[in-house]
Parts: sequence; C-alpha cells; structure tokens
Amino acid sequence: MTRIILTLAALGAAVPAVAQTPVPAPEASVSQVRMETDIARLVAFGTRHTLSTQTDPKRGIGAARKWAEAEFRKTSKSCGGCLEIALPETMISGERVPTPTRLVNVVAIQRGTERPNEVVIVQGHIDSRGTDVMNAAIDAPGANDDGSGTSLVLEAARVLSQHKYPATIVYAVLSGEEQGLYGGKLLADYAKAQGWTVKAVFNNDIVGGSTGSDGLKDDAHVRVLSEGLRADSTDALRAQMRRFGGENDSPSRNISRWIAGLADKDAGGLAVRQIWRADRMGRGGDQLPFSDKGYPAVRFSVAIEDYEHQHQDVRTEGSVKFGDTIDAMDFPYLAKVTRLNVRGLAALASAPMPPEVTAKAAVSTWTDLEWEPVPGATGYTVWRRRTDAPGWDEKVIENIAATSTRLEHVRGDDWFFGVSAHGANGVESPVSSAVPGGAFGPLGG
Repeated sequence: MTRIILTLAALGAAVPAVAQTPVPAPEASVSQVRMETDIARLVAFGTRHTLSTQTDPKRGIGAARKWAEAEFRKTSKSCGGCLEIALPETMISGERVPTPTRLVNVVAIQRGTERPNEVVIVQGHIDSRGTDVMNAAIDAPGANDDGSGTSLVLEAARVLSQHKYPATIVYAVLSGEEQGLYGGKLLADYAKAQGWTVKAVFNNDIVGGSTGSDGLKDDAHVRVLSEGLRADSTDALRAQMRRFGGENDSPSRNISRWIAGLADKDAGGLAVRQIWRADRMGRGGDQLPFSDKGYPAVRFSVAIEDYEHQHQDVRTEGSVKFGDTIDAMDFPYLAKVTRLNVRGLAALASAPMPPEVTAKAAVSTWTDLEWEPVPGATGYTVWRRRTDAPGWDEKVIENIAATSTRLEHVRGDDWFFGVSAHGANGVESPVSSAVPGGAFGPLGG
C-alpha cells in the first residue's frame, strides 16, 4: 500500500484541489472479434517472411504490409483523417539477409493536440518464419509470433483514434524482426530523424497465448521485460551508477513499474509479472534498438511461451502438432493484453513527461531534491523507496507546485528518490529516478 509523508518543508506547497477532467477509458472498446479476424487474415497470406515476395497480391510480406496499411487508412477515415500514414523504408543486408532487400515499416501517427513532439509508440512485427529462418518459401502462419502483436497495434489505433490526447501516439507495424531486428532499428532511426521526444515504446511480441508447450497454463499474467543498466550508458555513467546507484532505475525499468501499477488497478484485467531483463534469455525483440538509442522501451510477452508453436514448420510428429497456427491462440487473453496496452497508451499520451531529477544528500541530515519543470505539468509528486525495495510505494510529498524541496531528517544514503508529474486531467507520469542515468531521454540530449 502506498504511504504518504508530508514533510514540514512541503506544507503549504501542495497544489489546491481543482476539478479534473476525467480521462476516458477507451480500453472498453477493444474488440476480440476484430482481432480474431485480423489474425485470420494475416495467416491467410501464407508466409510473411521478410525475404518472401513483395509483389504477389495475395501471398508474402508485400501483400501483408499493404493490407496493414489499408487497415490504418480505414481507421483514419473513420476518425476524419486523424492518422498520418508513413512508410519508412531502407535496404538491408546481413547474416540473415544474403542479398540486399527492401524493408518497409507501416506507421500511423496520431498527432497530439498540445505537445505533438512528445511521443508514445506501440509496435509489433508483421514478419513471420518457420524452423529455418532463411526459408522464405515455406508456409509460416505466424499467428502468435507476431500476428498477435500486429493485431494489437491495429486495434489500438482503431480504439484510441476516437479520442484526442495532448501527446502523439505512433502505431507501428514492423518488418524484418526475425532477420535481425531491422524494423525496430528503422523505426528508432526514424524517431530520431523526426526529432521526437520518445516517452515510451510498448513492443508487443507473442502476446496471444496462455498455455506452454509443457501444458502449463497462465492466463492471469502478462510479462513486461525491461532493461536495468541503460544500453546507451557510457563508462563514466556506469562508474557513477556503481558508486551511487542507478543499475535498477533506468527509464525503461520505471515504465515497467508504472505499467504494473496501472494493471493492479484493474481487477478484471491481467496482472503484470515484471521481468528485469532487457529480453528473454538468449533472445531479442524490437524494443532493443530503441533502448540502444536511449529511448525508454519495454516488451510485452505472454506469461507462458509455447515453443512448439513458434519458430516451427507446420507439421505433426507422433501426437505433437507443431507450427504457429491460429488454433493454438487464446483470444480472450490477447484482448486483455490489448486492453492493458490501450489503457497505458492513453494515460501516457495524457500525462506530462517525467521530470529530470537530482538529489543532494552527502554528509547531511536532510536531502535536497530539484527537478526541471515539464510542459503540461500542474504539479509533481515526490517519491522515495528503500534501496533494496523493488517498487515506488512511498509518496513523500503529493502533488506540489514547486520544483524543489528539502526533506528534513531524511538521510539520503538510505533511500532512492524520484518525482512524477501530474497533468491537468489528473493523469500521473511514471516516476523519474534521481540517480545517474535516471532521466527520460537519450544521454546527451
């Protein structure tokens, strides 16, 4: 349970109570039926392998990409043209791309009404594969990996586009994940070229199943994976983290904590099992290229993976069926993951950026905190947690207008501190930690 402690220095600094505009709950409009239809259509392309045909109108990556673009355009038409469609592309080659290949992402941009350069991204990859990652000809239905993520992105756009938000939401269908995270790299480069301030990236990869290949079932949780040490850390920053803390307080880790708290407030939804790794053991996803550039990014993935129904050719051996087919999916579960994503995206697009915070407490019986004001903020909440505590559970000062405070009789050696920002609509940002590397945004700006 969250505890609130008001210090004497903060009394009188609280923001007066004001009428707040309630934030709509768009997640209630998520349609499981639409998502089932989406995945059936994706499977019907036969294969969506990155090296498959780009010209066949019915089969392959090209046809699948054009279908996703058409879905975004339908959604934009229904909201009066509120989505801008972009098709970032590049030529790629590498270990899993033996000949230069055209790579295209399908992106829909819903511009914010107040802070359009402040961006939250939701993404999934549209490409699929079989057992042999180089086989572009064999059927590779890719229902869960990652038809589920693609469908989630399309559904999020349908639902959220019916509302307006202060910040921008970007919906992205990526190519080239299975061949080396190329779509994620392309979109991360695109975000940098646009000069976007990326608040968070939600990468959804394998989010539509609840039963593992060993028969274990978990349809009550979703995993959210996040990096601890920042991927863009320098040697100097890592040395500061080693001395003063910060190895468990990257912006991505604080996004993960925030999502878990959001999920806890929905008794009918999924609980978040935080995985404090950048990705699963020995594997990767399209959130990693964003982390590499210093953008906060997390991965949503099922609580229990089914290895017989991912990265496998469709076949039967004895009594065991292999292949990423639609019959192995759990659509009520996928709808719940989608609702959590939509709820999080709406909140982040409504809330201000988390502020950049510094703490000074050396050789003193008090702690001084200062933070930069952020656009759209009407107040800030100061948090602390024990250095061995997993999450932010103690509010020190709630919703003050000031951008600095002194915490009397609080010895900084024993605590980590952070600050969240509040918007006029009452929505609160994730916490930004007052540690080396805790600020949201790439190092060096």
